[in-house]
Amino acid sequence: MSELTLAVVRLGLLAIMWLFVFSIVGVIRSDLYGTRIVQKGEGGRRRVRPTENAPRLRGRRPFSVLVVVEGALRGSTAPLKESGVLLGRNPECTLVIDDDYASGRHARVYADDASWYVEDLGSTNGTFVDGRRITEPTPLKEGTQLRIGTTVLELGR
Repeated sequence: MSELTLAVVRLGLLAIMWLFVFSIVGVIRSDLYGTRIVQKGEGGRRRVRPTENAPRLRGRRPFSVLVVVEGALRGSTAPLKESGVLLGRNPECTLVIDDDYASGRHARVYADDASWYVEDLGSTNGTFVDGRRITEPTPLKEGTQLRIGTTVLELGR
């Protein structure tokens, strides 16, 4: 093998090694810092106001918001929409939950006919309704607690 070929192979291996190192640093950085959450409102809490587009369910006065009652985002609310509310760590979610035990797309709350339902989206650590892990869409009633990791949510009016 000529010296030129050997030098090119060495430089190529060096470049591949540095790409590998930078990719490892990127993964470690995302694990350490996680998803960036923008916090607004009083006390540094993210607050989302209810909207008029909450579904008009038959019967009783409808629920219009999802309220965080325990966890890092305690006191935060997210409007309930006909299309559903996506919960998880991804920035694309309606309510971004900064919790080590939440998956990127963890669960979905949606309206079906006359009530609200929660559905686990294949999360690693599971979604719990009143202390029981759910495996299929489960109805939510007034006072029912929905737990994702250390975050607890309830329906609000």
